Amino acid sequence: MRKVSIAVAIATCVVFWNGARYEEEDDVRELRRINAVFIHNYVTNNVASHDTLIHTQFVHISSTGKWVGRKEYLENWKTGFDPEKIVYWDYRSERITVIGTTALVRSVNKYTVVENERKVTGMSQYTDTYVKENGRWKCIQAQITNVAPEHFPGDETIVKKYINGRLQ
Repeated sequence: MRKVSIAVAIATCVVFWNGARYEEEDDVRELRRINAVFIHNYVTNNVASHDTLIHTQFVHISSTGKWVGRKEYLENWKTGFDPEKIVYWDYRSERITVIGTTALVRSVNKYTVVENERKVTGMSQYTDTYVKENGRWKCIQAQITNVAPEHFPGDETIVKKYINGRLQ
């Protein structure tokens, strides 16, 4: 009888573990999709779509350390991407970690901007923190920092890229 109980317990653990693993894989797939929409919303200045992705308590922490609340962030989103000035944009080296109902979505953006008729290229890295409420992932915090050239990830890690605001 004891052997049967142990076997049932092991089988139950395996089923539970597999179910949790598949749920996490589904969450990662969903967060990968949301991240693609997040980036596309930025490049297209799509405030209405972006509004659905961010939490009511959302905050953005800029690369200078400035805290920006949800209302100001969405207002800035309307004109944040100018394809006349930002001639190249990609996101790469995407990493997603799910821990229960919290997730970290991290990636690097490469950009080329035109400043004083000169092209300048750089990279920034962001960490978006998501919470899952009522079965939906919402971004509660976005934080960005500049990346030093010695830490630039290679082109082989590009997920998607935009040239003059158009998806390639």
